Amino acid sequence: MINFSAPLWLFLLCVPALLMVWVWTRQTGRIAFPLDHSELPPSRFWLNVLRLVESLPVLLLAVVILILAGPQRMGVPQAKRSLTNIQFCVDVSGSMTAKFGDATRYDKAMEAINGFLDYREGDAFGLTFFGNAVVHWVPLTTDSSALKCAPPFMHPSNPNRSDWFQGTEVGKALLACQEVLSARSEGDRLIVLISDGQSADLANGQAEAIGKLLRDSNIVVYDIHVAEEDTPAEIATIAMLTGGEVYHPGDPETLAEVFQQIDKMEPAEIERTVGQPLDNFQPYCLVALCLSGLFQMSLFGWRYTPW
Repeated sequence: MINFSAPLWLFLLCVPALLMVWVWTRQTGRIAFPLDHSELPPSRFWLNVLRLVESLPVLLLAVVILILAGPQRMGVPQAKRSLTNIQFCVDVSGSMTAKFGDATRYDKAMEAINGFLDYREGDAFGLTFFGNAVVHWVPLTTDSSALKCAPPFMHPSNPNRSDWFQGTEVGKALLACQEVLSARSEGDRLIVLISDGQSADLANGQAEAIGKLLRDSNIVVYDIHVAEEDTPAEIATIAMLTGGEVYHPGDPETLAEVFQQIDKMEPAEIERTVGQPLDNFQPYCLVALCLSGLFQMSLFGWRYTPW
């Protein structure tokens, strides 16, 4: 089906239509020569050839009108990767310097995050560090290079780091992440919480309140508890209320597998976009060039004379 962006121009096609009728039906303008005893039979062959040549500029005018009407075609539907907004919420309290494999809990956590970035290309990632305070170190972005450069700056053993990050306030951190993710209107929302301790700000029903707030904001929380002790019940409650999961990896290898499991539970979705109308001038321009060329060539010998 042919579509036009300015179909009102098509009404002008009546002009070349009338001209075409005139070219093929006119009887005026001829001169009769008296020829005695002529035996040549009457022929309309060359008359039709001349009329066909005279039709070329009329057809060219019709094509120009079609071009002015803005011919369009539908573009091919495209496959688009559905965006997932993933906010990493990493504990940088002093206890994150404890041994975890051959390095610290913090080092292995950031190493696992960097590995996760490699097979989630196309998603938006943000990075939040927390202790008793919260800092959004990297805003949500599809450029993951900033996250990969972050580990040295907020390392728990960094002597230049503020004392505000010595404790662990998970509730404050989750609420801060909720504000960031709620500002994103496109894509799914996911928080990956990595911590190793208890949180004093989740008692007295605060865990349930925060979990319901996150659920109402369409945010799923996955908790990764990198400590020997069991995951605090309050944090597990938040994860379950949001439809997420709680993981308790005992070593760095298991931690990497946890991120692979999260990737499988939050698969990248492919959206099919509707084809958009695109300008389609090429075939009309080619026809116009051909008609113009034929008419120019015909002027070398095929033109109407009244005899």
